Amino acid sequence: MASNPQSASPLGKLGIEAALEAAADPSITPKPKIFDEFALTDRVGLISGGNRGLGLEMALACCEAGARVVYCFDLPEKPSDEWIASRDYVAKLGNNSRLEYFSANVTDQQALWKKTEEIGDKEGRMDFCVAAAGILKSHIDCLEYPAQEYREVLDVNASGVLFTAQAAGRQMSRFGRGGSIILIASMSGSITNRGHAWVSYNSSKSAVLQMARSMACELGEKKIRVNSLSPGHIYTSMTAAYLDKQPHLFDVWSSMNPLGRLGRPDELRGVVTWLASDASTFCTGSDIIVSGGHHSW
Repeated sequence: MASNPQSASPLGKLGIEAALEAAADPSITPKPKIFDEFALTDRVGLISGGNRGLGLEMALACCEAGARVVYCFDLPEKPSDEWIASRDYVAKLGNNSRLEYFSANVTDQQALWKKTEEIGDKEGRMDFCVAAAGILKSHIDCLEYPAQEYREVLDVNASGVLFTAQAAGRQMSRFGRGGSIILIASMSGSITNRGHAWVSYNSSKSAVLQMARSMACELGEKKIRVNSLSPGHIYTSMTAAYLDKQPHLFDVWSSMNPLGRLGRPDELRGVVTWLASDASTFCTGSDIIVSGGHHSW
């Protein structure tokens, strides 16, 4: 089997190549490596919207995968009880991983750049980033949508995602190790949710899809990968607050995918760990849809 002259796994020979190597050298004791490919051992990450919900769920998954530290940031000055419980949980894992929190606004580009540079100075590396902060407004007719509210959604969901990705990407570029940037989009970036007047939200998530492709093409030469992740209807604190006001939508949304239910936040743990790790080193500029098959109908 020919080896790729342009690229090699940092874990050495894998798969068939490892089998052939072991066949040629009986002194080699085969060991499973697939979980090593997903490991984030000693890596440093940055996650926006990390105080609760999907952002915190993803941060916790990365810590379980061995990250040295995941820096979560969000608007509140102090972290939520969920975050504190997660931090304490991580401290008891016994893998030397830790969660850190700081307060920041994703729309403040310079503050994010400065804080992330300080993190880089302290940790000496930046390996992965998840831009998960986002907001959703109530139904407003697209012909009557107020300028200020539209700008607010785009400012957080599009500009804030860019500024977060920039902050981490600048440190990845600085240290020259490459990295993985994951932009949280939504299935609403590529479809329109039937019966919901969300022109600002949908537009902002479409912007994130193209942002990921554009950044991937610019940053590939630096070995920085950029992908988007598009969840479907996931039962988070944000969607729960929306559904509490319109409980009939729970069954409506559930019926819109072949699995007949809403997704759980933990069902994104595997895909975000894959994207952050060396298991996905040839994946960039892609949108990964996790929607229970919503797109298939």
